[in-house]
Parts: sequence; structure tokens; C-alpha cells
Amino acid sequence: MAKSIADISTLLELVAQTNNDFDIDRVVSAFRCAREVYGDEPHRTGVSTYEHVTGVLELLLPFEPDEDTIIASILHHSVFENGISLTELEEQFGPTVRSLVSGVHLLSSITIQGSRNSIDDLRLMLLSVSDDVRTILITLADHCHLLDHHDDMGKDHAKRIASDVLRLYAPVASRLGIYNLKQELEKRAFPICYPSDADLITGQIDRLRSQHGNFMESMTNELRTYLKNNNLPVQIDWREKQPYSIFRKLKSKGLSSVEDVYDLFAIRVIVDRSDECYQALGLIHKLGRPMANRFKDYIAFPKPNGYQSLHTTLLQLPQAPNDIFVEVQVRTKRMHREAQYGVAAHWSYKEYGATRHAMEQTQLKKMLSVQEAVHEGTSVEPTLADQIYVLTPKGDIVELPEGSTPLDFAFQVHTDLGLSFRSARVNGSIVPLDHELENGDVIDILKYRTPKPSPQWMQLLKTSSSRSKLKRHLYLQRRSEFITKGREMINAELTRHSLSPLDSDLSILRVYDGDVLPYARREDLLMKVGQGSQNAVSIFPHLEALRDHDFSAQNKTRQTTPKFHRKDRFVKLDGGLPMPTRFAKGCKPDEGDRSDIVGVINRTGEVVIHRAGCRMLAKANPERKIKAWWK
Repeated sequence: MAKSIADISTLLELVAQTNNDFDIDRVVSAFRCAREVYGDEPHRTGVSTYEHVTGVLELLLPFEPDEDTIIASILHHSVFENGISLTELEEQFGPTVRSLVSGVHLLSSITIQGSRNSIDDLRLMLLSVSDDVRTILITLADHCHLLDHHDDMGKDHAKRIASDVLRLYAPVASRLGIYNLKQELEKRAFPICYPSDADLITGQIDRLRSQHGNFMESMTNELRTYLKNNNLPVQIDWREKQPYSIFRKLKSKGLSSVEDVYDLFAIRVIVDRSDECYQALGLIHKLGRPMANRFKDYIAFPKPNGYQSLHTTLLQLPQAPNDIFVEVQVRTKRMHREAQYGVAAHWSYKEYGATRHAMEQTQLKKMLSVQEAVHEGTSVEPTLADQIYVLTPKGDIVELPEGSTPLDFAFQVHTDLGLSFRSARVNGSIVPLDHELENGDVIDILKYRTPKPSPQWMQLLKTSSSRSKLKRHLYLQRRSEFITKGREMINAELTRHSLSPLDSDLSILRVYDGDVLPYARREDLLMKVGQGSQNAVSIFPHLEALRDHDFSAQNKTRQTTPKFHRKDRFVKLDGGLPMPTRFAKGCKPDEGDRSDIVGVINRTGEVVIHRAGCRMLAKANPERKIKAWWK
């Protein structure tokens, strides 16, 4: 235990160097909880889980993380590896820590392998899944630490993680302007994914460096002195372009040598004010030969992720070889911090106080709106902004619309799970059927042995696919009942007209309006009659088997009311069926000139005669219409 306290003390000193405004007792409690939960459990990187989470915390320290972020980074493996529930986590450390830990687990589960989503969808999913940038930052730092210890993970597993980093996580860091973590991720992942390309590019850079010597440092010193002599004190640093960035540029431009890359070497000039950026740029242009079409003003026209700087490329700077291009970036200290840390650049309580969280949230929403606009421009539906992402107990991601319930989740996982739904646990607690799920929720469905769905579930389901699955099951469940009832009703009408009842093959129904119906569609007719959506008598005029049947003889023996008998004298129906008939009161086809007419069978079995141009016919069910003409 003494060793544990010593480790905690060391880590607390590191935290205090970047943020001394935190509740030390609360953070110590989180460290001790982590020690108790993780024990000596090994992480997949080969180090202990405790060492992994403290390594993630150290990567986050330059971002000046707040208290909740520190605790969440320490405990981001506690819930899912050792049985501590999200509810217990919230009770000990509050709802923000619970939300961050849940979000980190969800983001870490997003992977390219086996996903049906496009790369753009997955990147947008990473941005959409949380409105808190701290979740994304912990996830990015977690992947950095994973790659630092990839040797113990196995070659294939390490390559899958590195591929996810290059194609998903690093681009998301770039979109959020977090270039510090973007570069760290790419530096670690590139040689794992593309070892031969990494060796080739590194070799070319080494040869170029040996050919020209270490000119960057001397060139930087001379530029610093030159600007100072012109009354412009500045901070200057320099860098060589990272191998992965060179690799991408060579591929996109169709180049074969690193010497063809314009921005292989770069100098960063940092000043105090925006107007000094342009002053420095003018002086630098006098010192070397600017390249045409290589000037970019990201101060006046910032990038969508908020990045601001002046970029120019020059030849023949002092101390540089004549044939070497050097990119110069000029920016203020504030712009430089935001370029390194992106949406997380405002975490310092000392500088921004209580507005920090509001600033980062505004910037993150701005980033997300830009990504959605780009995504929508590709005509890909649906937009992921209205989606949430939840987890099965095994950690699989399930995508659902906002407002979805545990029932939607169950049907989305598998139709049988939805139909057998009994109850649901969300984050370890039983919830009601109408409980709205949130990003990162872990849902465990309890089910009956046999399906027991309720028609009332139709009101609770948010997704159309889930409603369709339930509707189909309920329909199939009562199908046989409606078919039996429909058979009885049609047989009753056939018997009344002295016709044989339906046989086992439903032969009378075989040809309907000239179409030969398979047996299943004949049963569909019976089901419609049994449901009450179609009258038994209305089917007869459409059946080929009854076309030649003379119903008039039977009709003469039947007693009909004078009302119907009078109308029958003037109107003839298709098929010659003796059906009760009356004239529509709206268009009054029996008054005035005798124009073309159409019959509509109502729910009582009457045929209502309309003029052919009557507006009411447009609203009538086509299956209930019957041809009619004047005798």
C-alpha cells in the first residue's frame, strides 16, 4: 500500500503543475478506487491497467484537464472490466464522471473492422456521440498510450488499432484542431500500418539531412536576430514534416521523393499581436524569395476548425541551401495554443474562469455543424446528428434515433429479442418501457422464453423498422383466425346462392381479375373478408369462376324491399350479381340526363351508384368499385 501512496503523490505533483485548482481529496479517492478496482490486472498493452490509465492521464496533462477529466481518465476502464456499475460510479464521483467514462467506452468501441458504416459516417459518429470534448480527448490519449505499447498486443491486433487511428481518430483530432494529439497519433500509427513506407521515407529524410547538415537551427537563429533588429522580438521554433504527412502528400501529388515536398521544413514565428503577424511576414519576405501562389492567410479566413496562421513558402533564406523550400508560419501566442489544442485550448481556469466549458461547447458544436454540412452534401442519409449510440453488455455498438426506448434497442439487436422482451436494465438499473436512452447507455434485455408482444408497444416504438417487425408478428399471429372467419363468410354467401362452398384449394378464388393467384394470395382474400376490410359479396364480380353464373333465377325468388327493387330495374352491375342498389344523394345520377355511372360497394353490402365524374369516387377504395351501366 505504501507503494500505491507514493505513486499517487508523484501523479498529484504532475497534476498540480498544470492545474493546482482541484479538490485533492476527491482525486486521491479516485486514485485509490482505481488501485482497488484494477489491482494487478494486466491491460492488453502488457502493462497493468493501473499503469495504462495513469499513462493516459500524463498525456492529457498539457491540456490542463479539470478535476472531472482527471478522475474519468483514471477510472475509464473501471466500469467494464471489474464489475463496478455506472450507478456506483455516479454515486461516488458524480454524474459528469459517469457520463465521461460511459462516453469514452462507447467511443473506444467504434472501429472500422466489421462496420457497415462508411469512414465518413464513423468519423461523424465520433463527433456526434458526445457533446463534451473531454470524452474525445480521453479517447485520443487512450489510443496514443495503446500504440506506445503495441509490441505486446500482437502484430495483427496492433495493426487494426493503428489503422483505426490513421483513418478515424487522427482525422477527428484534425477536424477539432487538436494538432498536438493528431501528430502524436500519426507518429505512432504510421510505422505500424506501413512499415516499409515508413522506413523508405525515414531513409530519404536521413540522406537529405546528411547532405545538407543541420541548417534549420542556424537559419532559425539568424531569422530571430534579424526580426529583433527590426524591433520585433519573437519566439521561433522549427520542425521537419512528419513521415506520415509526407507519405500522404507523396501519394496525393504522385511524387516519389521527399525532396519534391514544398513544406518538408517549416519555421514557426510566434508574436504577441495580430498586426505583428503581418509585420513579421513583410520582413521575412524581404529576407528570402517568396514562392508564387504559396501564401495563405488563415487569420483573415480561418479554417473551419478555427485554425489561424499566416503561411508562406520561401527559397534562399540565410543559412538554408538554395534549392530547399522552407515554409514559414506566423501566428500569435493565442493562435499557437489553439492550433496545438483546438477546442480544448480554453481549459485554463486562470485565463477563462467559468466561461471555459461554454467556450469549448460552442466550438465543438461549430465543428459538428461543419461536419454535418459536409456529410449532408454527399446525399448520404440519414444524418447522424439525430442518432444516439448505446452498448450491449458485451460492448457492441447499437445505433438508434434520439428518443429511442429499450424496446427499440431490443428489436434493433434481433427481432426475436424484441418480441420476447420482458424488461430492461439500463446501466444496471431496471427502467420503465418508455425510458429514453442516452449516448453511452449499456442495455441488458431480460426476456420471456416465448414471445409475448403487446399491440400497445406500437405507441412506444420510435423506429419504423421496429414497428414493422412488431406489426408483422401481430398480423401473422391472427392470420389463421381471420382466414377461418373469411372462409365462413364467403361460404355463407355461396350457399345462399346455391353454390358449392370453397374446397381445400380455394379453387373459386384462383383467377381474380384475370390474374392467377397463388394459394397464399387466395388466403389473403379470405383474411381481408375475415378482418372486415372487404365484403364477401364484393369479391364475386372479380372471380373468373363465377363470371358465367346466372344469379337472376335465385334473385327472383328472394324477397327484396321495394326500395332496392325499383333501382335494380334501371341499373345493371358487372357480373350480373343481384345486389341491393341505391343512388348517391350527392351527384344524383338518377336525375336529369343519364350519364356514365360507377358503383361503389359500401360496408353494408349495398352498391351506391355515382355519376362517373363524381368527386367522391376519387376517395373511394378501388377494390370496392364495380362497373355499372344503365339497362
